[in-house]
Amino acid sequence: MTTFFISRHPGAIVWAAQQDLRIDQHLTHLDTALIQHGDTVIGTLPINLAAVVCQRGARFFNLSLDLPAHWRGRELSVSELRQCNARLEGFDIRSHDQPLDQLA
Repeated sequence: MTTFFISRHPGAIVWAAQQDLRIDQHLTHLDTALIQHGDTVIGTLPINLAAVVCQRGARFFNLSLDLPAHWRGRELSVSELRQCNARLEGFDIRSHDQPLDQLA
């Protein structure tokens, strides 16, 4: 079982290191073919990739932030991540092949 940390952001990488997380592999981009049942994936992923992680039997923990709108689109320091209440939240995400007109 492997624990992956997925981020290209320097502040997030330093933040994760300060959390004493056991990380086996740091990647800047997730290749879902690497994920196996029992693995753990930590980071901020597009929802479709997070769904694949869960579908493959791995656990997904999102690096969640309470991000002010004016901070969007820029690199955050570790201090700014703390100000945004950086935390890991577990999610179990499933995709559904249901046409939009049947969602009512």
